[in-house]
Amino acid sequence: MNSDVEKNNLLEQFQSYLEQSGVDSVIANEQPDLYTLLTEMAGLKTEVKAESRQFKNTLDTLSSALDTIQTENKHLAESLLELKQQQAKEERAMLLELIDIYDRLNTGTDILKNYRPVKSIFKSSRKLDIKFIKSFHKGQAMSLRRFDQLFQRYQVSAIDCIEKQFDPTLMIAAETGNNQQFGKGIVLEVLRDGFLYKNQVLRLAEVKVNKNI
Repeated sequence: MNSDVEKNNLLEQFQSYLEQSGVDSVIANEQPDLYTLLTEMAGLKTEVKAESRQFKNTLDTLSSALDTIQTENKHLAESLLELKQQQAKEERAMLLELIDIYDRLNTGTDILKNYRPVKSIFKSSRKLDIKFIKSFHKGQAMSLRRFDQLFQRYQVSAIDCIEKQFDPTLMIAAETGNNQQFGKGIVLEVLRDGFLYKNQVLRLAEVKVNKNI
């Protein structure tokens, strides 16, 4: 009796479960149909295209910015090159003027070095004259040393010519001589010093060249 009742209760519970979770439950657990799947794929494709266009626009913007920067850098490099060339030109001009002053100062120093007062004239002031000339010569020698320091700072150096073979890229043959002790084309004397600026010719040296005929 009891077993029949339990069986009936179990059947009623199972029937009630089937009625509650029947069609609605099956539909809820169904996989998406083909139309829904295609719709979702089309939407996804549209989003991918939109993001691709946005990425391409970003790349184009970056590329344009890079081209602009490269162009500006090129113009800046050209401007810097022109500025350096102008600066070098002005520096050379300034150094040539300093060398001209150096020449005159050097010539004056040589004159003072070789000057000797006449003994028979101005005997009373001769000692004072000699003292003045020595002091003046000393002052000019100090000025010449300052010039040498300045030239060294700017990498300016005199061209070594004496007893060297004549070099037309560094020298001008202003005079010729005939000295049997030296070979043909050897520089006998420097008439005007030449100078190099950063190992490039700043001013050609004027020299006397041996012909040795």
